[in-house]
Amino acid sequence: MATSSAEQMRAWQGPALFSFGFRPFFLFGAAWAALAMLLWLSAISGAIALPTRLDPVSWHAHEFLFGYLGAVLAGFLLTAVPNWTGRLPMVGWRLAALFALWVAGRCAVLFSALIPAGFAPVIDLAFPLVLAALILREIIAGKNWRNLMVLALLGVFTLANGLFHLEALSGGYPAQGIGLRLGLATALLMIAVIGGRIIPSFTRNWLAQHGNPARPAPPMQRFDKLVLLASIPILALWVLQPHETHTGVALLAFGILHAARLGRWQGHQTASEPLVWVLHIAYVFIPLGAFAMGLAQLYGLLGAAAAQHVWMSGGIGAMTLAVMTRATLGHTGQALTAGKATVMIYLCLFGSVLARLGGSTFHELSYLSGLLWLVAFGGFALAYGPSLMRPKPGRRR
Repeated sequence: MATSSAEQMRAWQGPALFSFGFRPFFLFGAAWAALAMLLWLSAISGAIALPTRLDPVSWHAHEFLFGYLGAVLAGFLLTAVPNWTGRLPMVGWRLAALFALWVAGRCAVLFSALIPAGFAPVIDLAFPLVLAALILREIIAGKNWRNLMVLALLGVFTLANGLFHLEALSGGYPAQGIGLRLGLATALLMIAVIGGRIIPSFTRNWLAQHGNPARPAPPMQRFDKLVLLASIPILALWVLQPHETHTGVALLAFGILHAARLGRWQGHQTASEPLVWVLHIAYVFIPLGAFAMGLAQLYGLLGAAAAQHVWMSGGIGAMTLAVMTRATLGHTGQALTAGKATVMIYLCLFGSVLARLGGSTFHELSYLSGLLWLVAFGGFALAYGPSLMRPKPGRRR
């Protein structure tokens, strides 16, 4: 009987893809982000008609926020929770079954026009509900109560997905509905909570290894906790009253708080290692998005959709790529340093965000943004796919 994570993974004789949670969800999550963008660009150009009950914009928003990010969250949690609880990770056919449930959700939403109206939401929501149940079981068994916050955020994220589907079934426009805003706000809080742990920790380790005496502020000190506590009512205000003047003012305050938080983490000391500085740049999109949203609300600068993409494409897109590249390198036995392909992935993602901002004035830039997004996530799948699909060096098959 397997008594450790390593022994359990060695005992699995099936495909290496299902030997750890990050492998299938990171690889196919990125592949889906690229494929969904290709389908979206084809749809808005008139080349194809998507066989979904959702309008094209709502399908596009749903599949990035709840489809792609749902996969990355699963990969991250199924890898991190065993470290948090000291329990064995999910491997083998149970992991394959959970992955198949995520795939079924993507297919159900995409082809929802071909099946009865209520089927797609049920199939899509089954994945996060099962994932949450698995995480809850591990936290209870490991008595790891401090991470109940992450589980609570996953629960709210699932609720947001349900509201999105409910708005769609009611004939609304869910791309601008409360479900999307609640899902995005929850994702931002996840980045703030998890990023607030890993960014200063990884930065400190890298600075110490390279003999740099600078140190970031330790994670989750009093200031960090105050920023997180203040963020909850501000984001709730945006979810419930997105068009009010006081919401715009609150979002500017949100941006100032998170910019100050980021400034305590010594990101300027890490310029020589992309694998570290990308975490800081990814986090900077959190305050930048708040500034963009606040200014759009107060002064009509940019547009609400373009400003929101700073959070969606920048904050979520960059942070997930940063975490996926680092975790894949570390868990597949490779050096924690970014090669040329990894740097190209990062730069294409940043270029995609900038082009999307310009797309509010010059429509052609929206297509450039989509193409750069394709290169970034398709590039991850191509560059990291072989490592994710083969055993870790030293593992006997």
